[in-house]
Amino acid sequence: MHTSPVVKVVAAWLLALMLVAAAFIAAVVILNGRLYSPEHQVGLYLEALRDGDGGKALGLLNASVPEGSNPALLEGDALRRASAPFADVEVGEARDTGGDRVEVPVTYTLDGTESTTVFPLRRTGTEWGFFNVWQFEPTVLPTVEVSALNSVEAAVNGMDVGLPDGRAALASFYPAVVDAVYEGRYFRAPAHSVTVTGRDAPPPPLALATEATPELTSAVDDRLRAFLDDCAAQTVFQPTNCPFNYPTNERLAGEIAWSIEEYPTATITPTDGGWSLAPLRGSARIETQLRDFFSGAVRDVSESVPFDFEADLRVIGDEVTVTPVVRY
Repeated sequence: MHTSPVVKVVAAWLLALMLVAAAFIAAVVILNGRLYSPEHQVGLYLEALRDGDGGKALGLLNASVPEGSNPALLEGDALRRASAPFADVEVGEARDTGGDRVEVPVTYTLDGTESTTVFPLRRTGTEWGFFNVWQFEPTVLPTVEVSALNSVEAAVNGMDVGLPDGRAALASFYPAVVDAVYEGRYFRAPAHSVTVTGRDAPPPPLALATEATPELTSAVDDRLRAFLDDCAAQTVFQPTNCPFNYPTNERLAGEIAWSIEEYPTATITPTDGGWSLAPLRGSARIETQLRDFFSGAVRDVSESVPFDFEADLRVIGDEVTVTPVVRY
């Protein structure tokens, strides 16, 4: 039995159509598993973080910025720096959580320790009726509270950030490493960092411990020395407004010469929004001659006189003011 040419053409056409349909279905499956997959969305988000493209990252994450927060970490170099410390970043397979929802784990290492951040997504529909559309679940970005004792600024991820009242809440993507440091002429705070791992894991506060720089300590020491040298230049038993004196009932029989044997060393600590000096201790030496009131005998005097006093410290910009406080 011979098949007619028409039947052959129709059969060939149907076979071709089936092959095209099969190829199309295979393409849809492949694209839904790759380009239109939840894993691909997460990969695009991580890529935006590495590129410092905060606008794209914010849109992909379907996130909002907390009201009143500082957005300094959400763009450019500060954002790129937040992602740079992570190594071995790998997007895992989506896990079905029901109701067209999945979780996509991202594993990475930081300082040799492996961690995981999980991103929830949901399928919101299709494009052209075939390709899945996945979106991150809506969220609000976490914030990192940065504070610096007695300072109104700090460098956070390399960006100068103002700290009104000594603190600020900075919105952050995740995963991210946020580092802060303060380096000023008279004050500094060693670098400190925290890791932001997810939207449901608030990072610990990033508190900088501000301390005096050697330049400030040297400036305060210089002012204290100048004050004591002025006291020592007074040729009296009780130099005016000075922390040392030499009480005696004998009569003066020569010149009085004071010198400073040991200058106090400034110890500067933060207190009540300012800076204070610990009690200051040192010693002076008096050299003179005294005549005994009854016998008239003259004797040479060279004695060490310990002293202590306090001083107020004010630092405004580049101006350092040290005000000694002497109590009799």
